[in-house]
Amino acid sequence: MEFQNLLKNDPTADIKEVDVQKLIQKNCDAFQAYSELSLMQRKGIINNIKAKLTPLTVKLANMELEETGMGNVQDKIVKIALAIDKTPGIEDLVTEVMTGDGGMTLYEYSAYGVVCALHPSTNPCATLISNTIGMLAAGNAVINIPHPRCVESSVLAAKCIDEAIYEACGIRNLVTVLNIASKEHTNEIMYHPNVALIVATGSDPKVHSALQSAKRVIGAGAANPVVIVDETADLEKAAKDIVEGATFDNGGLCISENNIVIVDSVADTFIKELRKNGVYYTNNMEEMMKLTKATVTSCMEANRLLEGKSAKEILEAAGIAVMEDIKLIVVDTVKTHPFATCEMRMPLLPMIRAGSFERALEIALFIEQGYRHSAYIHSQSISRLNMAAYKMQTSIFIKNGSSLVGLGLYGDGNTSFTLANITGEGVTTARTFARKRRCTLTSGFSIR
Repeated sequence: MEFQNLLKNDPTADIKEVDVQKLIQKNCDAFQAYSELSLMQRKGIINNIKAKLTPLTVKLANMELEETGMGNVQDKIVKIALAIDKTPGIEDLVTEVMTGDGGMTLYEYSAYGVVCALHPSTNPCATLISNTIGMLAAGNAVINIPHPRCVESSVLAAKCIDEAIYEACGIRNLVTVLNIASKEHTNEIMYHPNVALIVATGSDPKVHSALQSAKRVIGAGAANPVVIVDETADLEKAAKDIVEGATFDNGGLCISENNIVIVDSVADTFIKELRKNGVYYTNNMEEMMKLTKATVTSCMEANRLLEGKSAKEILEAAGIAVMEDIKLIVVDTVKTHPFATCEMRMPLLPMIRAGSFERALEIALFIEQGYRHSAYIHSQSISRLNMAAYKMQTSIFIKNGSSLVGLGLYGDGNTSFTLANITGEGVTTARTFARKRRCTLTSGFSIR
């Protein structure tokens, strides 16, 4: 179905005047019908969702950019395609079995029911699509609540999903969406007794608000990903990887490299490698002040007006004229500068020097601030790779690679856009959105 028709045909929630009670009842009714379907039918529904969303990828990316003003179209296309292609479905619901003289015990995953899913402004469509696929695989119904900055693109994605479900099994309103940004409606949904699970992706205040609901909450909050580069690292590869990750969608990913901590003895050589990859490096105090004034507010927070903007736009805003094509800005500074302590979400990275690897690790721990979200290291020392992974304790830890590996863009990992660092689940998949149940049959069923 063409996207124009999807916008006209509104089977979900065309709610300028929303009735939350009726909306949730529709979801509950759809969930009951969905509960009668087999796992193979769920698989067929998810396959149809993916088939219907794929032709809309470019349209959704353009709408998202127009609404949010953050990032770039090509990277948004990649993100949405990843969410469609590499989000695991029912295959993630692995059964565990234990047998012995006393019988057999099964551990299996069952649905929660109706899920309230709150989405961020940075990856709105990709997060909605990836989470919805996982939630449906787990057997749930979903009410999507978009970020105020990206309602239209989120509504289109959700309506496409609902239409695909209807085509596959005849069920409407299994996936619904609010098309207005309202804290009142959001709270009413979160606190409703028929909503069993809340998945909140975005800012810490959003997650903490969800945690007040006394419901099961999966919460993905703030991050400050840091990358360590030691004197044994392949500096050419490290520079390429860091620029690739930090500039993807103009730094809009929550896992994007946000800080560099480098052993001082190789810093100057590393700067040369960064420049080969389109980096504007500065250790000039006047330029640092200009960049700080442009990108950091008086409240010592990142200037959200420049969030997701290109390096060129940031330099222009700071009044720094550059002729060459620049992908990333790297500023030589200290660990207490706002560039290092704030989640900037823009292609601007601080570089902090350390006298040794041990000191670099201490600085990295300080900068990461205990979010336990994401961290990276470039080193050829096995013992240092292991030590950093153990000390950092982040949900994603990548050794000698770009942050994009953590998204599943490279390598064998699946794709997920909700990294639950606050509530501790880490990278979420279908089984995260399900209840783990134990079922025991006594006397038999062991043939050992």
